[in-house]
Amino acid sequence: MKRIVHYFPSLSQEQIKQFNQLEELYKFWNAQINVISRQDIDSLYEKHVLHSLGIAKAQIFKSGSRVLDVGTGGGFPGIPLAIMFPKTQFYLIDSIGKKIKVVQAIATSLGLKNVEARHQRAQEFKQPVDFIVSRAVTRMEDFVPWVSKNIKNKGNHRLNNGILYLKGGDLSEELKPFPQAQEIELSACFEEDFFQTKKVVYLPLK
Repeated sequence: MKRIVHYFPSLSQEQIKQFNQLEELYKFWNAQINVISRQDIDSLYEKHVLHSLGIAKAQIFKSGSRVLDVGTGGGFPGIPLAIMFPKTQFYLIDSIGKKIKVVQAIATSLGLKNVEARHQRAQEFKQPVDFIVSRAVTRMEDFVPWVSKNIKNKGNHRLNNGILYLKGGDLSEELKPFPQAQEIELSACFEEDFFQTKKVVYLPLK
């Protein structure tokens, strides 16, 4: 938790309180429905929360904007981003219903009014959004056709509307069909070893 405050020193007391609650909530729910691997639960803040917030280093979401988290699993990156940007609306979807149950329970416990969790596939989501976020659900060439229909034409952010995708490793082959994609190295944002190969891939779609 100290790392979160270190990298994001302008957090409000309410945000700090909500981030602090995550460990207890995820340990409770993970004991009932496995949404985080057993070996990772003790590294929750580094491998899940801070990793999710790498997207906040790439783009600050404006008030009133809409963001879709595809394949959210236990709520990553959507839940940490919803805490970080309380005036942005987040839609968290996953094809596995029991994971969405966990996401809904955690969002309710945290008092997050800007989260809507749905048991739904990306292909079924119909609403327009400014950005799609996700954490390595599949290869980019498969992912883009699922979500491109949902990106709003008009944007008002520093980055054009599109995809912000958490990925790792050498992506040169995967991104060949997308020459406009940009790789943002998280090692430049966070000093922990875990982030040495981690990236945010930004793909503008409008």
